[in-house]
Amino acid sequence: MDYYQILGVDKNAAEAEIKKAYRTLALKYHPDKNPGDKEAEEKFREVSAAYQVLSDPEKRSQYDRYGRVLDEGGFSAGFSATDLFDELFGGFGGFFGGGSSRRRQDAPMRGSSINIQRRITFEESVFGAELEIKVRQKHLCSACDGKGAAPGGIATCPACDGRGMRMIRQGSFALQTTCGNCGGTGKIIKEKCGECRGEGFIGVEKTLNINVPAGIEDNMTIRAAGEGNAGLNGGPAGDLLINISVTPHKYYRREGNNLVAEMPVRFLDAILGKEVAVTLLDKTKETVKIKPGTQFGDNIVFKGHGIPDVRGRGKGDLVLNLKIMLPTQLTEEQRKAFMKLKKIDEDGMYEKNRSLWQRMKEFFS
Repeated sequence: MDYYQILGVDKNAAEAEIKKAYRTLALKYHPDKNPGDKEAEEKFREVSAAYQVLSDPEKRSQYDRYGRVLDEGGFSAGFSATDLFDELFGGFGGFFGGGSSRRRQDAPMRGSSINIQRRITFEESVFGAELEIKVRQKHLCSACDGKGAAPGGIATCPACDGRGMRMIRQGSFALQTTCGNCGGTGKIIKEKCGECRGEGFIGVEKTLNINVPAGIEDNMTIRAAGEGNAGLNGGPAGDLLINISVTPHKYYRREGNNLVAEMPVRFLDAILGKEVAVTLLDKTKETVKIKPGTQFGDNIVFKGHGIPDVRGRGKGDLVLNLKIMLPTQLTEEQRKAFMKLKKIDEDGMYEKNRSLWQRMKEFFS
């Protein structure tokens, strides 16, 4: 077998290049990442054997001269492919979550998080709110302390003699792998806990008051730390994650931190000007001054009256987009009045806006 070819490196490859190649292939073919895949197990043993030789200057020299290592007999006594992997990766035997090390199986484990959805009104997103939320959490069963077994119902795993690991030997190779019978714990449950039926957890409904910060946006998530499911072996509880959905408003919309609304204005008010009382989103009254000669697309801006930044960086503005409403139907009296206004004003308007009128005539001619 060609060790250089197995690792995919050149015969003149530097030590760092050989190490990098091994790390990549070992992660790819590790048994915990490929449970039950015999081909991957064989590949893992091959890349480990190649690395053990090529990473050792003396063994590599022998291999280069004779095509083999003179004392070659697989791994060194008591040393397996998994040992080599753990040594290189800092002892992370349970690197893929498969639990290659019993020590890691007994380590504290954080509880899982709970994800829920909540819909709030547009006003609640702008001004903030307090939500009462009922959530069902997994708590450690007090009867078995989360072990899932009745008193005296835990026994040593007979398949691995309580080690949590099993050694598989094929010829000169030895592979240490997690015991499938006990999942690496070294223990099995003979009799399940009657309270939790062997789950180790019981469901508990809890009511929480969750603060919704002012300025929160649609699809943002609120995290309630420690309000998820309980952890194992003394590990912390997970979090409660609340994804917020905001109901659109009938009149207002959000643009960044600006609060925007369309404000209809009668065309005569746009021409002559007027003061109009409007009710804002917070139910307060405000006087809006429409100046004479207001044009299509004009805005009225109230600085600092918009939406608070959810991170506390000030507030946006309230922007009223003025929409001038033109009449679609005229009475005969109105039509005559406009015709009279047209006759009176047409020449004066043309003189004041000669260039604009000229461009319009050229455009439409």
